[in-house]
Amino acid sequence: GVTENFFDVGGHSLRATTLVAKIHKVMNVAIPLRDIFKYPTIEQLAQLIASMEHNTYASIPVIENSEYYLVSSAQKRLYILSHLEGGELSYNMPGIMMLEGSLDKDRVEAAFQQLAQRHETLRTGFELVNGEPMQRVHDEVSFKLEYWETNLEEAEPIIEGFVRAFDLKQAPLLRLGLLSVDVNQYILLFDMHHIISDGVSMGVLMQEFVQLYRGEELSPLRIQYKDYAAWQQAGMQSEWMSKQEAYWMKVFAGEIPVLDMP
Repeated sequence: GVTENFFDVGGHSLRATTLVAKIHKVMNVAIPLRDIFKYPTIEQLAQLIASMEHNTYASIPVIENSEYYLVSSAQKRLYILSHLEGGELSYNMPGIMMLEGSLDKDRVEAAFQQLAQRHETLRTGFELVNGEPMQRVHDEVSFKLEYWETNLEEAEPIIEGFVRAFDLKQAPLLRLGLLSVDVNQYILLFDMHHIISDGVSMGVLMQEFVQLYRGEELSPLRIQYKDYAAWQQAGMQSEWMSKQEAYWMKVFAGEIPVLDMP
């Protein structure tokens, strides 16, 4: 209903970000993310949108093929953090799924191979080029499904040992494991590095994995993450970003107080 609170019916910050993008695309109005929290009902948002100026939505362009590509701000940050002491495993994103019924492990492996062809991030490694981290998208990668025949009692140490550090140069930054623990009972393990994934991405990959395993066709993707990164970095040079930089330089001018936390 138009008076229901977005966050009371299952909304959260990631869904709010998606909502902002969809409103911009359909209505040509750029709502700040904070306003979704401030005006969390359709009724309130409608009144806000009616009072706002139109800001034409522009699609992210597809960039030309190259040996290396720019990284996004988030990827650059994660690249640096991953190389700090203690960061080796801090940005792994492991997951586990219990599967019941007849399972073909070759089809599991094939489905993830199809995902790698579909999503360039699953074929991406990160290298320093002239002192700057860059993306390198490989034409092909090989997924090897780690497989064990065991039982539930002995599965725990296997699961604990599954999460290991990634070498960011080596694609894919995703590993897969499958444990056969009983008749028609399996545990699917996966571990991805945060530099190529987030909570939303993992949900998309799992959904598409199920569809591909079933033999379903997926509609082609118009853009890849490298296109977004290039678009974002081009925006960093814009007048809007210059104003942002000037604002924060003013805020932090002079002596900056030291944050003393235990």
